[in-house]
Amino acid sequence: MAKLLAIVPAYNEEDAIGGVVRGIRAAWPDADVLVVDDGSGDETSERASAAGARVLRLPFNLGIGGAVQAGYRVAWDEDYDVAVQIDGDGQHPPDELPRLMAAMEEGRSNVVIGSRFAWASDYRGSRSRRGGILILSWLVSRMVGRRLTDTTSGFRAADRRAIELFAAHYPHDYPEVEAIVMASRAGLRVTEVPVRMLERASGRSSITPLRSGYYMLKVLLAIGVLWIGRRPSPVEAPA
Repeated sequence: MAKLLAIVPAYNEEDAIGGVVRGIRAAWPDADVLVVDDGSGDETSERASAAGARVLRLPFNLGIGGAVQAGYRVAWDEDYDVAVQIDGDGQHPPDELPRLMAAMEEGRSNVVIGSRFAWASDYRGSRSRRGGILILSWLVSRMVGRRLTDTTSGFRAADRRAIELFAAHYPHDYPEVEAIVMASRAGLRVTEVPVRMLERASGRSSITPLRSGYYMLKVLLAIGVLWIGRRPSPVEAPA
């Protein structure tokens, strides 16, 4: 069985993090759980540790990309076969983890994304948010030559080759879409599996309507530059 590290980036998620950790341990008992506390000012670290997770506490807030890359560096340095990203706010149900692992264990993908929209799910987001996801998914699908429906999903699994890439190079600001393009440019195969997702268990999203506009402009510019720019170091994809 693959040696699995669950990377859980968390920032001020004291109310949700314990349930997330316990859910991962129940869904995949052999997984090691690493909570990357991104400079929280609450009891996120203490509650994650009490639930049975290993905690990497960053000295200040790096943002989601920096926190996730820190997890990938641990996965690379400690020879994990697979790393799975699961948000610390409870939006990614840990009991969907076996879906990602089943697709990964088939050996045909380097990165497996859990998609809210690859089936007729009951997930509901704002009209503007769904419109933005649709635009980005259409554009990235054309770039990578494969239909993708949920490029903003942060619920994803990476094999050893992808871990190597993301440990060395990972976007820091709104990284999910850019990471897909980066992986494809490096010769990795990206696929999706359908999963259900929930509303966040506590707190509130930092993405306001104003930030949504900035997000779209920033990501469109970033993936355009990434696509025409220098390729990351190639990593051999599975046959």
